Amino acid sequence: MIGDITEAEECRRKGPVDLFRSGQVVKICAPMVRYSKLAFRTLVRKYSCDLCYTPMIVAADFVRSAKARDSEFTTNKAGDHPLIVQFAAKEAQVLCDAARIVCPFADGIDLNCGCPQRWAMAEGYGACLINKPELVKDMVRHVQNQINNPKFSISIKIRIHEDVKRTVDLCQKAEAAGVSWITVHGRSIEERHQPVHYDAIKTIKQSMSIPIVANGDIKTLKDAENVHQLTEADGVMVARGLLANPAMFAGYEETPFKCIQDWVDIALEHGTPFTCFHHHLMYMMERITSKQEKKVFNVLSSTSAVLDYLNNHYGV
Repeated sequence: MIGDITEAEECRRKGPVDLFRSGQVVKICAPMVRYSKLAFRTLVRKYSCDLCYTPMIVAADFVRSAKARDSEFTTNKAGDHPLIVQFAAKEAQVLCDAARIVCPFADGIDLNCGCPQRWAMAEGYGACLINKPELVKDMVRHVQNQINNPKFSISIKIRIHEDVKRTVDLCQKAEAAGVSWITVHGRSIEERHQPVHYDAIKTIKQSMSIPIVANGDIKTLKDAENVHQLTEADGVMVARGLLANPAMFAGYEETPFKCIQDWVDIALEHGTPFTCFHHHLMYMMERITSKQEKKVFNVLSSTSAVLDYLNNHYGV
């Protein structure tokens, strides 16, 4: 992790809640396992992304282990703000302890109440929390009471129930506990690739007085605008759309070569491991390369081979 932040820098930095007061739709990079790390956050911020999340971190491991803290959370003072650290947690005090550790380095935390993976549900994390509104309320309230920084946000990311009234009840309880905003992935726990229920997100938005962020199947800036109109949400959160085109929030319909060059520069500067470096490029080049080119590019096995390929084929 990084060194102390001065009081002057703290004063200059606006809290993430201020973004939602701007009147503009807040453009957000989702928490993505392995992918939404510092180097990628640095890239999307160059292309009109307003707010970034870390990948999900298990709060209990983070609090218990210095090794987990060093490997799971990296940021910098220069430009990695505003930043939300997403935690998986099921105990209020553990979440508070994790929040206290990151508070000097981040702008808020997010409680994951949406991950539908079996391991998370089995451990009592993620989407199973949407069925425990009192626990969610308790965790939010504890963080609000124990973190003595009015600009530090506490948000939650949820999936919806089959009966949207239950989701509205959950959201209203979280709001009463002091949650800063809620991100709604418009699918139930069981749904994976089914259409997103934007109508449910709109119902939730109309029932709340805090900001609501819409999430699910947003692949382009046009999609983001359409989802905003459908849901009236205050922000849009994107995952796979940004992996495929990190410049989408700046209005590019496919990844521009300048963005690929930027990724190469940023990844090398950050010492990004080869697999991550390569995978991001595979995603970015998916729409702009032929089947034959993919066959060659996707099996390259070293940074130097990738750099040679990009130089020879695209002048990058």
